[in-house]
Amino acid sequence: MKADPKADVAAPAVTGKGKLLVMIGAAVLVLALGGGAGWYFLHKSSTESAAAEPAKKDHAAGKKAKKKDDAKPEYVAIEPFTVNLQPEHGDQYLQVAFTLQVDSAEQVELIKANMAKVRSRVLLLLSGKKASDISTVEGKQQLAGEILAAVNAPFVEHGDEQEVSDVLFTSFIIQ
Repeated sequence: MKADPKADVAAPAVTGKGKLLVMIGAAVLVLALGGGAGWYFLHKSSTESAAAEPAKKDHAAGKKAKKKDDAKPEYVAIEPFTVNLQPEHGDQYLQVAFTLQVDSAEQVELIKANMAKVRSRVLLLLSGKKASDISTVEGKQQLAGEILAAVNAPFVEHGDEQEVSDVLFTSFIIQ
């Protein structure tokens, strides 16, 4: 029995360069497919949400136009406080500085005219705190809310409340 001449011809061996080219081609193909799929799904979700909620866009556009008509917020920097905290582990103190955000220049003037009352209210509030109460993020957020309430209380009996909208800490050190 004679051997088949076609069987004698061996398949050409893939060289190192050939394997490298095949691997690079496969990697490029996978990256291209992944990028295309990512773009498709991101583009699809943004168009679906835009089409599904046109009422929200109209409402948001109305809010933006309204905010442009309103004045920009004003800020009143409060000089730093240094107060003794309630003792837990020996003497501890708090050094804090913050800024008040108000809605108008009139509110800035009202706060500045009553700065002694503002500082007194905040000092009394801070000196009643323990370091463990205000050392966490949640504690600082709660403290900001308490400062906001103290500053918004009317300066005169039966007077109107101030319009302080936020307390922004600029320095907060507990020792």
